[in-house]
Parts: sequence; structure tokens; C-alpha cells
Amino acid sequence: MNDAAPQTKHYDLLLKGGHLIDPHNRIDGVRDVAIQGNQIAAVAHDINPALATKVVDVGGHIVTPGILDIHVHVYHTRAPEGEPEGLSVDADAHSFRSGVTTMVDTGTAGPRHLRHFKQTVIDRAKTRILAYVNIVNQGMLGDFEQDPRNFDAEYAASVVEAFPEICVGIKTAHYWGNQPWDELHIPWAAVDQSIKAAALCGKHVMYDFHPRPPERSYEELILQKARPGDIHTHVYAAHIPVLDANGKVHPYMWEARQRGVIFDLGHGAGSFWFRNGARAIEQGFTPDSISTDLHRHSMNGVVADMQTTMSKVLAMGMTLYDVIKLSTINPANEIGHPELGHLSVGSCADVAVFQLHSGSFGFVDCGRAKITSDKKLECAMTIRNGAVVYDVGGLSMPHWTEAPAAYWGR
Repeated sequence: MNDAAPQTKHYDLLLKGGHLIDPHNRIDGVRDVAIQGNQIAAVAHDINPALATKVVDVGGHIVTPGILDIHVHVYHTRAPEGEPEGLSVDADAHSFRSGVTTMVDTGTAGPRHLRHFKQTVIDRAKTRILAYVNIVNQGMLGDFEQDPRNFDAEYAASVVEAFPEICVGIKTAHYWGNQPWDELHIPWAAVDQSIKAAALCGKHVMYDFHPRPPERSYEELILQKARPGDIHTHVYAAHIPVLDANGKVHPYMWEARQRGVIFDLGHGAGSFWFRNGARAIEQGFTPDSISTDLHRHSMNGVVADMQTTMSKVLAMGMTLYDVIKLSTINPANEIGHPELGHLSVGSCADVAVFQLHSGSFGFVDCGRAKITSDKKLECAMTIRNGAVVYDVGGLSMPHWTEAPAAYWGR
């Protein structure tokens, strides 16, 4: 007769034997990760499986904090005039299958529609969705983006302040790319109003920028206009002069980084080119964060998803550790949410589990050119707020022959 009392279960879920990469905590090695409720309860070399209600063997996999994609368009419940099908995609349909637990919509909504975006998308999604508020009252896309009378710094700032749990900053994009300057359309109208709005609400600006020197140069943006903590997205776009005529990184790039300007990859349908990115990274000018600029025109094209974008950066020579850093704690800090992007005890249990495949793989850029690599990331499982929300290969599931009684019922 066994009189021993049953052992108390301390954890709801235990990820056992995975290779944990958590740059915030400087972990790069085999660790177990235990979850209780919606929080990380323990991270250790060997946690007793008897303490967990459910144990998932993730040996041979890469375990990371939930991935953050800080440049997406997911306001799919409103299509602006002139864009009847809309730009945005459904966040939950694209996030978890790539290990993403947090998405940041970058200015699809302006101050006029932020509440609608919150009520119809953000509040209903399983993905954590945060937002940049567009400096344009009506958001994007449309001819209204070209009218500076629609740039209202006070209005945009007041909406950010009204929704502090959602709004991370101000976004500007698409303003006056090639038409002649005139009395109304002055070069820095959108940028200056965005900076004013950000200063009013105490946030940063994300710039999607089209240089038009000499009146509106990239050098002036990053050395004079942008403030420490402001983000330039699409840093490796074809129209961004990252490199000089000899293929060397311009000195002003290093100077801007030194003064605190942040450079985000922001892939998009037309804003990422290996001829800029691969050469800049080879010289040490890496992005500060990786993001997709996922939207309806990019999702089935060159972008695909976050794991593909991360694999491209891996293919350009960055280490896996740094790729994870640029997809977790770096973007979390950039958007002012340092509680995200790591697996510290007590933090929200957002976790991604990847397979790192070896073989021969090709990845494309926006110019339809290719890079090859012997490595590729593929998400195997995603945990959001303590719950398994993606598990396409059944890591957390029993073999059908060992399934519980409920499986066998009619």
C-alpha cells in the first residue's frame, strides 16, 4: 500500500528541454519554462515534470519570448474611400502561426477613427494589438493624406493620451512624394506636425519617409528632425540612401544612431532590398528591430510573415540570438513596453517555439532578387497569455492512440 500523498501541481504547463533564447535575460541555452495561469512561473535547467499538470517536450526546438511585429496594418473593419477592399489584414489570421503575440498597427487609423479601431478590432482580437496614431485625421490610405489641413497635432496627441493602454506613438507616411512644392504643400509639413504631436503626448514618432533633396533630405530627417527614440522604418528601402556611391554606409547613419535614432526594418511590399540590407549588415549597420509591414498587398508576396522576415535577416549574416533580440526585447523597448519581449518570472506568458531547419532555402526581396541560406525558422507552437493558440504539429497533443476518453466519444 502506498500512503504517499500526491504531489501538488505548481504549474499548469511546462515546456521541457528546449533551447531558450531570451536576450533580455541573457539566456542562450537549454532551459525549462514553467507557466502558471497567464504568467511565467519558473525558468530553470531542470524543472521536475511531476510539478506540472501538462508537460510539452520541446527538445530540439528554439524557445523564445513571444515575437513582436511593430509594423503591421490590421484595421480591417474600415476601408477608406478610394481603397474599397482596404489595406489591412486580420491580426489573428497571421500572428500566431509566425510566433507573433504582439502586433503594432502603424497609423492605419488616424485620431478620427481610433476608437472605432479599438472597439471593432483591438478589443476582439486574441493577438495583443497596439497602435500608432496617424498624424492625418482620417488615417490612411487616400488623397486626404496629401492635405496638410488634415494634420492636427493637438487632435492626434489628445487621442494618444485618451487611450494610453493602446497607443504607442505618432505615425507619418506617404506625404507629397513627387508633386511640386507650393504654398500649401511645404516639405516638412507632415514630419513637423508629427513631432509636435509626439512632444505633446510624450511619445515618439515612427517615420515612413520619402526623401526629396535638397528641400527634404534623409540626412536632415535623421540628424536634425528626428529625436532620440524616434523610429525610421523601411531603413533598407531602395529610396533610402543608407549607402554611398561606393557601397559604404554613410557616416550620417552612424551619427544618427549615436544620437538615439532607431532604425526598423519594415519589410513591406516595396521597402526591403538586399542590395541595401545585406551590404549594410556586412559593415555592421544592423537594424534595431525587425518588422514586416504586413498588409493585404504584401502578405502573399515578398513578405509572407514574420518568421520569413526573420529568416531573411538570419540569411544576411546576423546570429540567431541577435535576430531574436531584434524581434523581442528591442521592439518592446522601442514602443515603450519593456514588460513585453522576455520570459522573466512574473511576466506575461507569451511564448514562441520554433524549429530551426537546415537545408537549402531561398528568400526574396522587393526587387524580386534572391538570397540563399542553409537555415530557416518555422514556428511550431505559440502560447499567448498562458494558452496554447497555435500548435500545427501537435507538440502539446497526445498521439491519437493515447488520447483521453473524450476523444473516443461520438
